[in-house]
Amino acid sequence: MAMQALTGFSLVSLLGFGYLSWDWAKPSLVADAPAEAGVEHPSAAPPQPPHIIFILTDDQGYHDVGYHGSDIETPTLDRLAAEGVKLENYYIQPICTPSRSQLLTGRYQIHTGLQHSIIRPRQPNCLPLDQVTLPQKLQELGYSTHMVGKWHLGFYRKECLPTRRGFDTFLGSLTGNVDYYTYDNCDGPGVCGFDLHEGENVAWGLSGQYSTLLYAQRVSHILASHSPRQPLFLYVAFQAVHTPLQSPREYLYRYRTMGNVARRKYAAMVTCMDEAVRNITWALKRHGFYNNSVIIFSSDNGGQTFSGGSNWPLRGRKGTYWEGGVRGLGFVHSPLLKRKRRTSRALVHITDWYPTLVALAGGTASAADGLDGYDVWPAISEGRASPRTEILHNIDPLYNHARHGSLEGGFGIWNTAVQAAIRVGEWKLLTGDPGYGDWIPPQTLAAFPGSWWNLERMASARQAVWLFNISADPYEREDLAGQRPDVVRALLARLVDYNRTAIPVRYPAENPRAHPDFNGGAWGPWASDEEEEEEEEEGRAWPSSPACPGGCLLREGGSCSLLGDGSK
Repeated sequence: MAMQALTGFSLVSLLGFGYLSWDWAKPSLVADAPAEAGVEHPSAAPPQPPHIIFILTDDQGYHDVGYHGSDIETPTLDRLAAEGVKLENYYIQPICTPSRSQLLTGRYQIHTGLQHSIIRPRQPNCLPLDQVTLPQKLQELGYSTHMVGKWHLGFYRKECLPTRRGFDTFLGSLTGNVDYYTYDNCDGPGVCGFDLHEGENVAWGLSGQYSTLLYAQRVSHILASHSPRQPLFLYVAFQAVHTPLQSPREYLYRYRTMGNVARRKYAAMVTCMDEAVRNITWALKRHGFYNNSVIIFSSDNGGQTFSGGSNWPLRGRKGTYWEGGVRGLGFVHSPLLKRKRRTSRALVHITDWYPTLVALAGGTASAADGLDGYDVWPAISEGRASPRTEILHNIDPLYNHARHGSLEGGFGIWNTAVQAAIRVGEWKLLTGDPGYGDWIPPQTLAAFPGSWWNLERMASARQAVWLFNISADPYEREDLAGQRPDVVRALLARLVDYNRTAIPVRYPAENPRAHPDFNGGAWGPWASDEEEEEEEEEGRAWPSSPACPGGCLLREGGSCSLLGDGSK
C-alpha cells in the first residue's frame, strides 16, 4: 500500500508539471478570448476535419459536478462547460456496457442484442462484429484513432478487442471493474486476474500506477507524438469514478472534513479525474490541437448512491430507468462552436454522437445505415431545435418481471410486467420494474447506512406502469398514469413498434475456459477456433428461431417472453 501511494504521488508530481505551467492569470482556463453569451460568431471553415476528444466517466452522478451545486470540486469541468455548451436534456443508459455499445454503434440496445445487463468477463459475448463502429467509420475518413481506458464491450475473441474494432492503439482494461493500482479484477470468489492491456498484450509492467493519472499521461504522449495536421479521434474512457473507491492520498486530504467515508473517497476520485482532464486540455493547447478540436464530456450512467455518488435531486440511481439512472452529465467545449457559453435544452441521447461526429468528420451516417442516432451538431453549436423527439431507454425481456404487471394492464397490447422505458416529447413511460425508485439525498452523514438511510420511498410497490411529464416534473414526483390513459396507450403502442424491430437478446452462459488461470493469470481472449465456430452457429440460430415470431424476444434457455404482440 505504501508503495502504491508513493507511485501515485510520483505520477501526480510528474503530471503536475503541466498543471503548474498553466497561465492561471489568463481570464480563461483553456481559451484566450471568451465568447459572449448567445452571440453567433461566424468563422471560416476549418482547414481540415476537427480533432475529436470524447471523455467518458464511469458512474459519475448528476450531482457530482460543481456546476450542478455539488460539494465536490471540479474547477476544470466547470470552466470547460461554462465556456462551451452544457447539455441539460442529455440521456445515457443506466449501466456500463449499454452506454458504451450505443456510443460506438449509434444503435439502441434492442438492435445489438445487448439489451440485458452487461457483458460479463466469462461470457462468450461482445459488441456485434457485423456492425461498423464509430472509430472504424472515422478511420475510413482519414482519422487516426486511439482509445485509453475502460472497454467493457467483450473480449472472448481477438476480433472483439478494441484494436480490431477501429482503434489504432489501446491502453486500458477489458473488463468492467479493476483495482486502480494493481489492475486485478475478481469475477467471483477465486476467479481473479490481471487486466491492463497495451494493444493486444498484457501490460504487466504498468501495474502500480493509478489508472486516472496513467491514462491522462498516455493521452499526453499520444498528442506529443501525433501531427496536428492529421485528424485525431481520442476516446478517453476513465475508470473513475467506479468502485473500488481508491484515490491518491493528496486528493483525500482535501476532503478530510467530509463525514461520510464513502463520499470522501468518491469526491477525491472525482477531483483527481477533473485534474486529469485539465492536463489533457493543456496538452491539446501545447501541441497545437486545441483550436481545431471538439471536446465532449459525458458520464456513462447515473451515480451509484451506495458507493459515494449522488444524483440528487433526481429520482433513482445507477441501474434504474428513473432519471437518476439515465439523465447524463454532458457538455461540449470547442472553439468551433458558433454559440458558446450557454445551456442547451435540446433532447440528446448517447446514440446521437455516432452520426454527429461522423458528420463533423466529413462523412455521412443516417437511418439508412441502421442507426438510431441523429446529427445533433446544429442543435448544440447553433441552438437549433433537436431532430430527436423521442428516446427508447430500453426493452429488457430478461429482467425480473414485475409481479403486478400483465397484458391486460397494458390495454391488451403490451405486457406491463416487462421492464421498459420510453420518452416521447415531454412524456416518459416506465413499465415493469424500473429499479429502486427512491429520492436519495447526498451522503453527508458520517454513519452509513444508519440515520442517513431516511429516504423518500417509492409510494407503491404494486405498480407496473408510471407516466411522467418530464418537462414539468423532472424529478418524477407526480405519476399521471391514472389521469392520462390516452398517453399511456399511445406510448405503449410505441413500445410495440420498437419491439417489432428488436433482435434476440444475446446473454450466453459463462464459460469456465475464460478463467484467468488458463490464460497466464490475466483476463483476455480465450475462445478456441472450435468454440468460436460453436458460438457463431448459436448466434446464427437465435434470430431465425420460429419459436419467437413477431419480434418477441428469447429468454435465457430459449423460451419466449410475452411482449407487445401477444405472442409466446
